[in-house]
Parts: sequence; structure tokens; C-alpha cells
Amino acid sequence: MSFEALGLSAELNRAVSEKGYSVPTPIQKQAIPVVLEGRDLLGGAQTGTGKTAGFTLPLLQRLMETDKPRKGRRPLRALILTPTRELAAQVAESVRDYGRYLPLRSTVVFGGVSINPQKMKLIKGVDVLVATPGRLLDHVNQRSVDLSNIDILVLDEADRMLDMGFIHDIKKVLALVPKQKQTLLFSATFSDDIKKLANGLLRSPELIEVARQNIATDTVTQVIHPVDKTRKRELLSFLIGSNNWQQVLVFNRTKHGANRLAEQLGKDGISAAAIRGNKSQGARTRALADFKAGKVRVLVATDIAARGIDIDQLPHVVNFELPNVAEDYVHRIGRTGRAGNEGEAMSLVCVDELKLLRDIEKLIKREIPKEVIEGYDPDPSIKAQPIKNGRNNNAGGNHKSRRRQAGNSASNKSPRPGKNARRRNADGSNTTGNNASGNKNTSPWNKRTGNKNSSNNQNRTRNAA
Repeated sequence: MSFEALGLSAELNRAVSEKGYSVPTPIQKQAIPVVLEGRDLLGGAQTGTGKTAGFTLPLLQRLMETDKPRKGRRPLRALILTPTRELAAQVAESVRDYGRYLPLRSTVVFGGVSINPQKMKLIKGVDVLVATPGRLLDHVNQRSVDLSNIDILVLDEADRMLDMGFIHDIKKVLALVPKQKQTLLFSATFSDDIKKLANGLLRSPELIEVARQNIATDTVTQVIHPVDKTRKRELLSFLIGSNNWQQVLVFNRTKHGANRLAEQLGKDGISAAAIRGNKSQGARTRALADFKAGKVRVLVATDIAARGIDIDQLPHVVNFELPNVAEDYVHRIGRTGRAGNEGEAMSLVCVDELKLLRDIEKLIKREIPKEVIEGYDPDPSIKAQPIKNGRNNNAGGNHKSRRRQAGNSASNKSPRPGKNARRRNADGSNTTGNNASGNKNTSPWNKRTGNKNSSNNQNRTRNAA
């Protein structure tokens, strides 16, 4: 099926063709006709499957078909809400690109930058507005935007919008828009609670779930590298350097941890930048641009800051720390393996995170292969510690924490491997099945993983040299 067969206008088909697309993705095939019919929609799809075009293209056509003669400033008729600045900028770019041959105006507003230039554009009048909830309400309070003429409302990344604290802002926005409107909710994952809440906002919505709920895409090879908490940064540097990775997206739980890790990687001779929520928009934009351009090899991000990062053919994603919410794991690894391309997602997991790992494997309904990098074997004497306030304390491996860590003295610390280091399975055996650790029955890892992954690990693993 082609885009022309979906009933899009010649102007939109021309813009799509110039973007290099000829065949719609599954979410686009199903969503575009529903939106063109004017129906409410609850759409679920993996990140990187084209869901942005799935609502942007029919939204623009609907605005053209329902355009009415007007006097004075053009009214705002379509509102797209996103949870982050990066995602807002990405969606706004799609609106601009796909609508280049249409007489429609659009703009984007988000925090972290001056509000005055945004006010000037809004006062002149736009047809489509992409916004983050907080900055949108700022404009409402300053009377620079009028939401009383909204015909189409879109909530992108709806699970995050509704499930992670945005619900109060969303309710304020809903009180300002007309009750009679078309509402679209798009997200990579939907819990049953989110569906129930969304049904209260939508009118007889059409439910479209292209990918199985909360399942990672098959184009991403997943692997777990067990390692002590204090040696994660050392292992990450080794993996990047020995494999000569040139573009790696690394996830950290906290903004302070992201900054610290980027600085530590820099000291290891690996160019890195951190992107986090409380950085200025200019700093975040520069960091992302440098990463896309190859000026820095590693981009360290938190979950919220990473929403909207869209990089073609990103080869590697690393979970330096596992997320507290299992669904975020799916979002994270969805940054690679996009649009049919293959990707690799690695997670550096310490004994403190075994419960988080079990939650993830329960969610995705599969056991992720475990592979120990030789020389970085987890110390079986280390007991799991609670992760306080969402933090895996001192995960960067500072010297004080190393001295405090039981059983991690210089006499028993694993040696730093050379470039010919081999990956080993979680039970201590190498990929040929030989057990070299001597700790097979004492490590907490062996209580939950046996030898059954050995053959899978051997097939999935690249030579670390």
C-alpha cells in the first residue's frame, strides 16, 4: 500500500515523497484512515515506527478540509501536547516538513527559553501548536494563546503524559478546550490503567495497537552484563573503547548521575555529553546536535530528557542503570533498532538491580541473555542493597564507595582486562562452557540464571576485541 492509497492530498504526498518515504508503516496504515474520518483514537506503537507521521499527516489534511473563512487573527485549531522539549521540537519539525506545501502556520512552545519570542508568534496567529503542558499554561495565563477553537487535540507519549505527573496539567488544558473535538492519544506503551483513564477523555475511541503491548522490538539484540556497581563505569569505558563504538546512547536514572558519568567518561578519553531535564534548552540542543553530528561519542540521558531523541540508525543503547519502571526499559531500547534497522541494547546490572531486572523480564515475557565480561565478574560476596529514592548510590564508582564496598579490596579486585577479554555467561563460564570463576553456586546471579543461556549468548555476542 502507498501513501496515495490512504487518501492523502497531493501536497502531503509530495512532502512525504521528498522525505524519502514511499510505503506507510503499520501504525500509519491503520491510524491515518481513522483520523481522516474524524474519529477519536487511542494508538499504541513502538517508538521509531512512524507514529508521529501517523497523526501529523491526517491532522494537516483535516485542517485543510475544515478550513473556514475568517476575519482577523487566524484561530488555533490543532494542539499537540508532548512531555518533553526534545519531543516537542521533533514533532514541530514533522509538522513543518509535512505541511510545507500547505497554507498553514505552526509553531512550538516549551520551557527553558525566553517566552517573549513565542508570544509574538502566537499573537500573529497559528493553525497548529506543539507544546509542553507547563509552557502552554504559562501562555494561557499571559493571554497569548486561545484554546477555545481547538478542533483536534493530540497527546503524544500519552503514557508518560498521564502516568508520570502530567495529569493535573492535562486536566487544566482539557477544561480550556471545546468538549466537541477530535482527540488522539498516541504512545509506545499502554497499561490497563492508562487505557481506562484515556477512555474517560475520548469518545468511542478506535484502539490501534500495532505491536504487542510492552514488548521490545525484535530488531534489537538485548543482553545483560552482570557487574559490580562500583565497576560499571570502568566496564562501560572498556566496552566503548575495545569495540570502537562511535555513537552510544547511555541511560542513567538521575540527572546528577548523568552529569557525573559524562565527566568520568571524558576523563577516560571518551567524548561524552549529558542531557537532562534541568539543563537550559540551548545546552540540551547543543549536546544532542553534537551527538548526532558525531562530535561526541556518548550521550548520557535520563528517561524524561531522552523522550523525543530520534536518531537514524543509532547502533547502541546502554542501560548504565536499570529504570525503576519496567515500561521505561522498552522506551529506552526503542531508541535503537528503528524502522527495521538492527540495534544492540546492553544493560550493566549489579546485584542491587536484580528485582528491577525480574520486573523487566516479566513485562517483556522473555529472559534476557546474561554475559559476564571476563575480568569484570561480579563479586559473589557482595549483598544486594536497597536502591534509595530511585538512586543506585555511587553507581559511578567513586573512590570512597569503593573503599566502603565489602569484599572489594585491592587484593581481590578483578584485574582490568586486556583487549582480548572474552565475554562470559552469568554462571562464570566462558562461551565455550568452561567454568572459570569458581563461584558457580555462591553468586546471587546463579540463583536466577543457569547455563541455559550459554548457547544463546555465544550466538549473540560479538568478540570484545
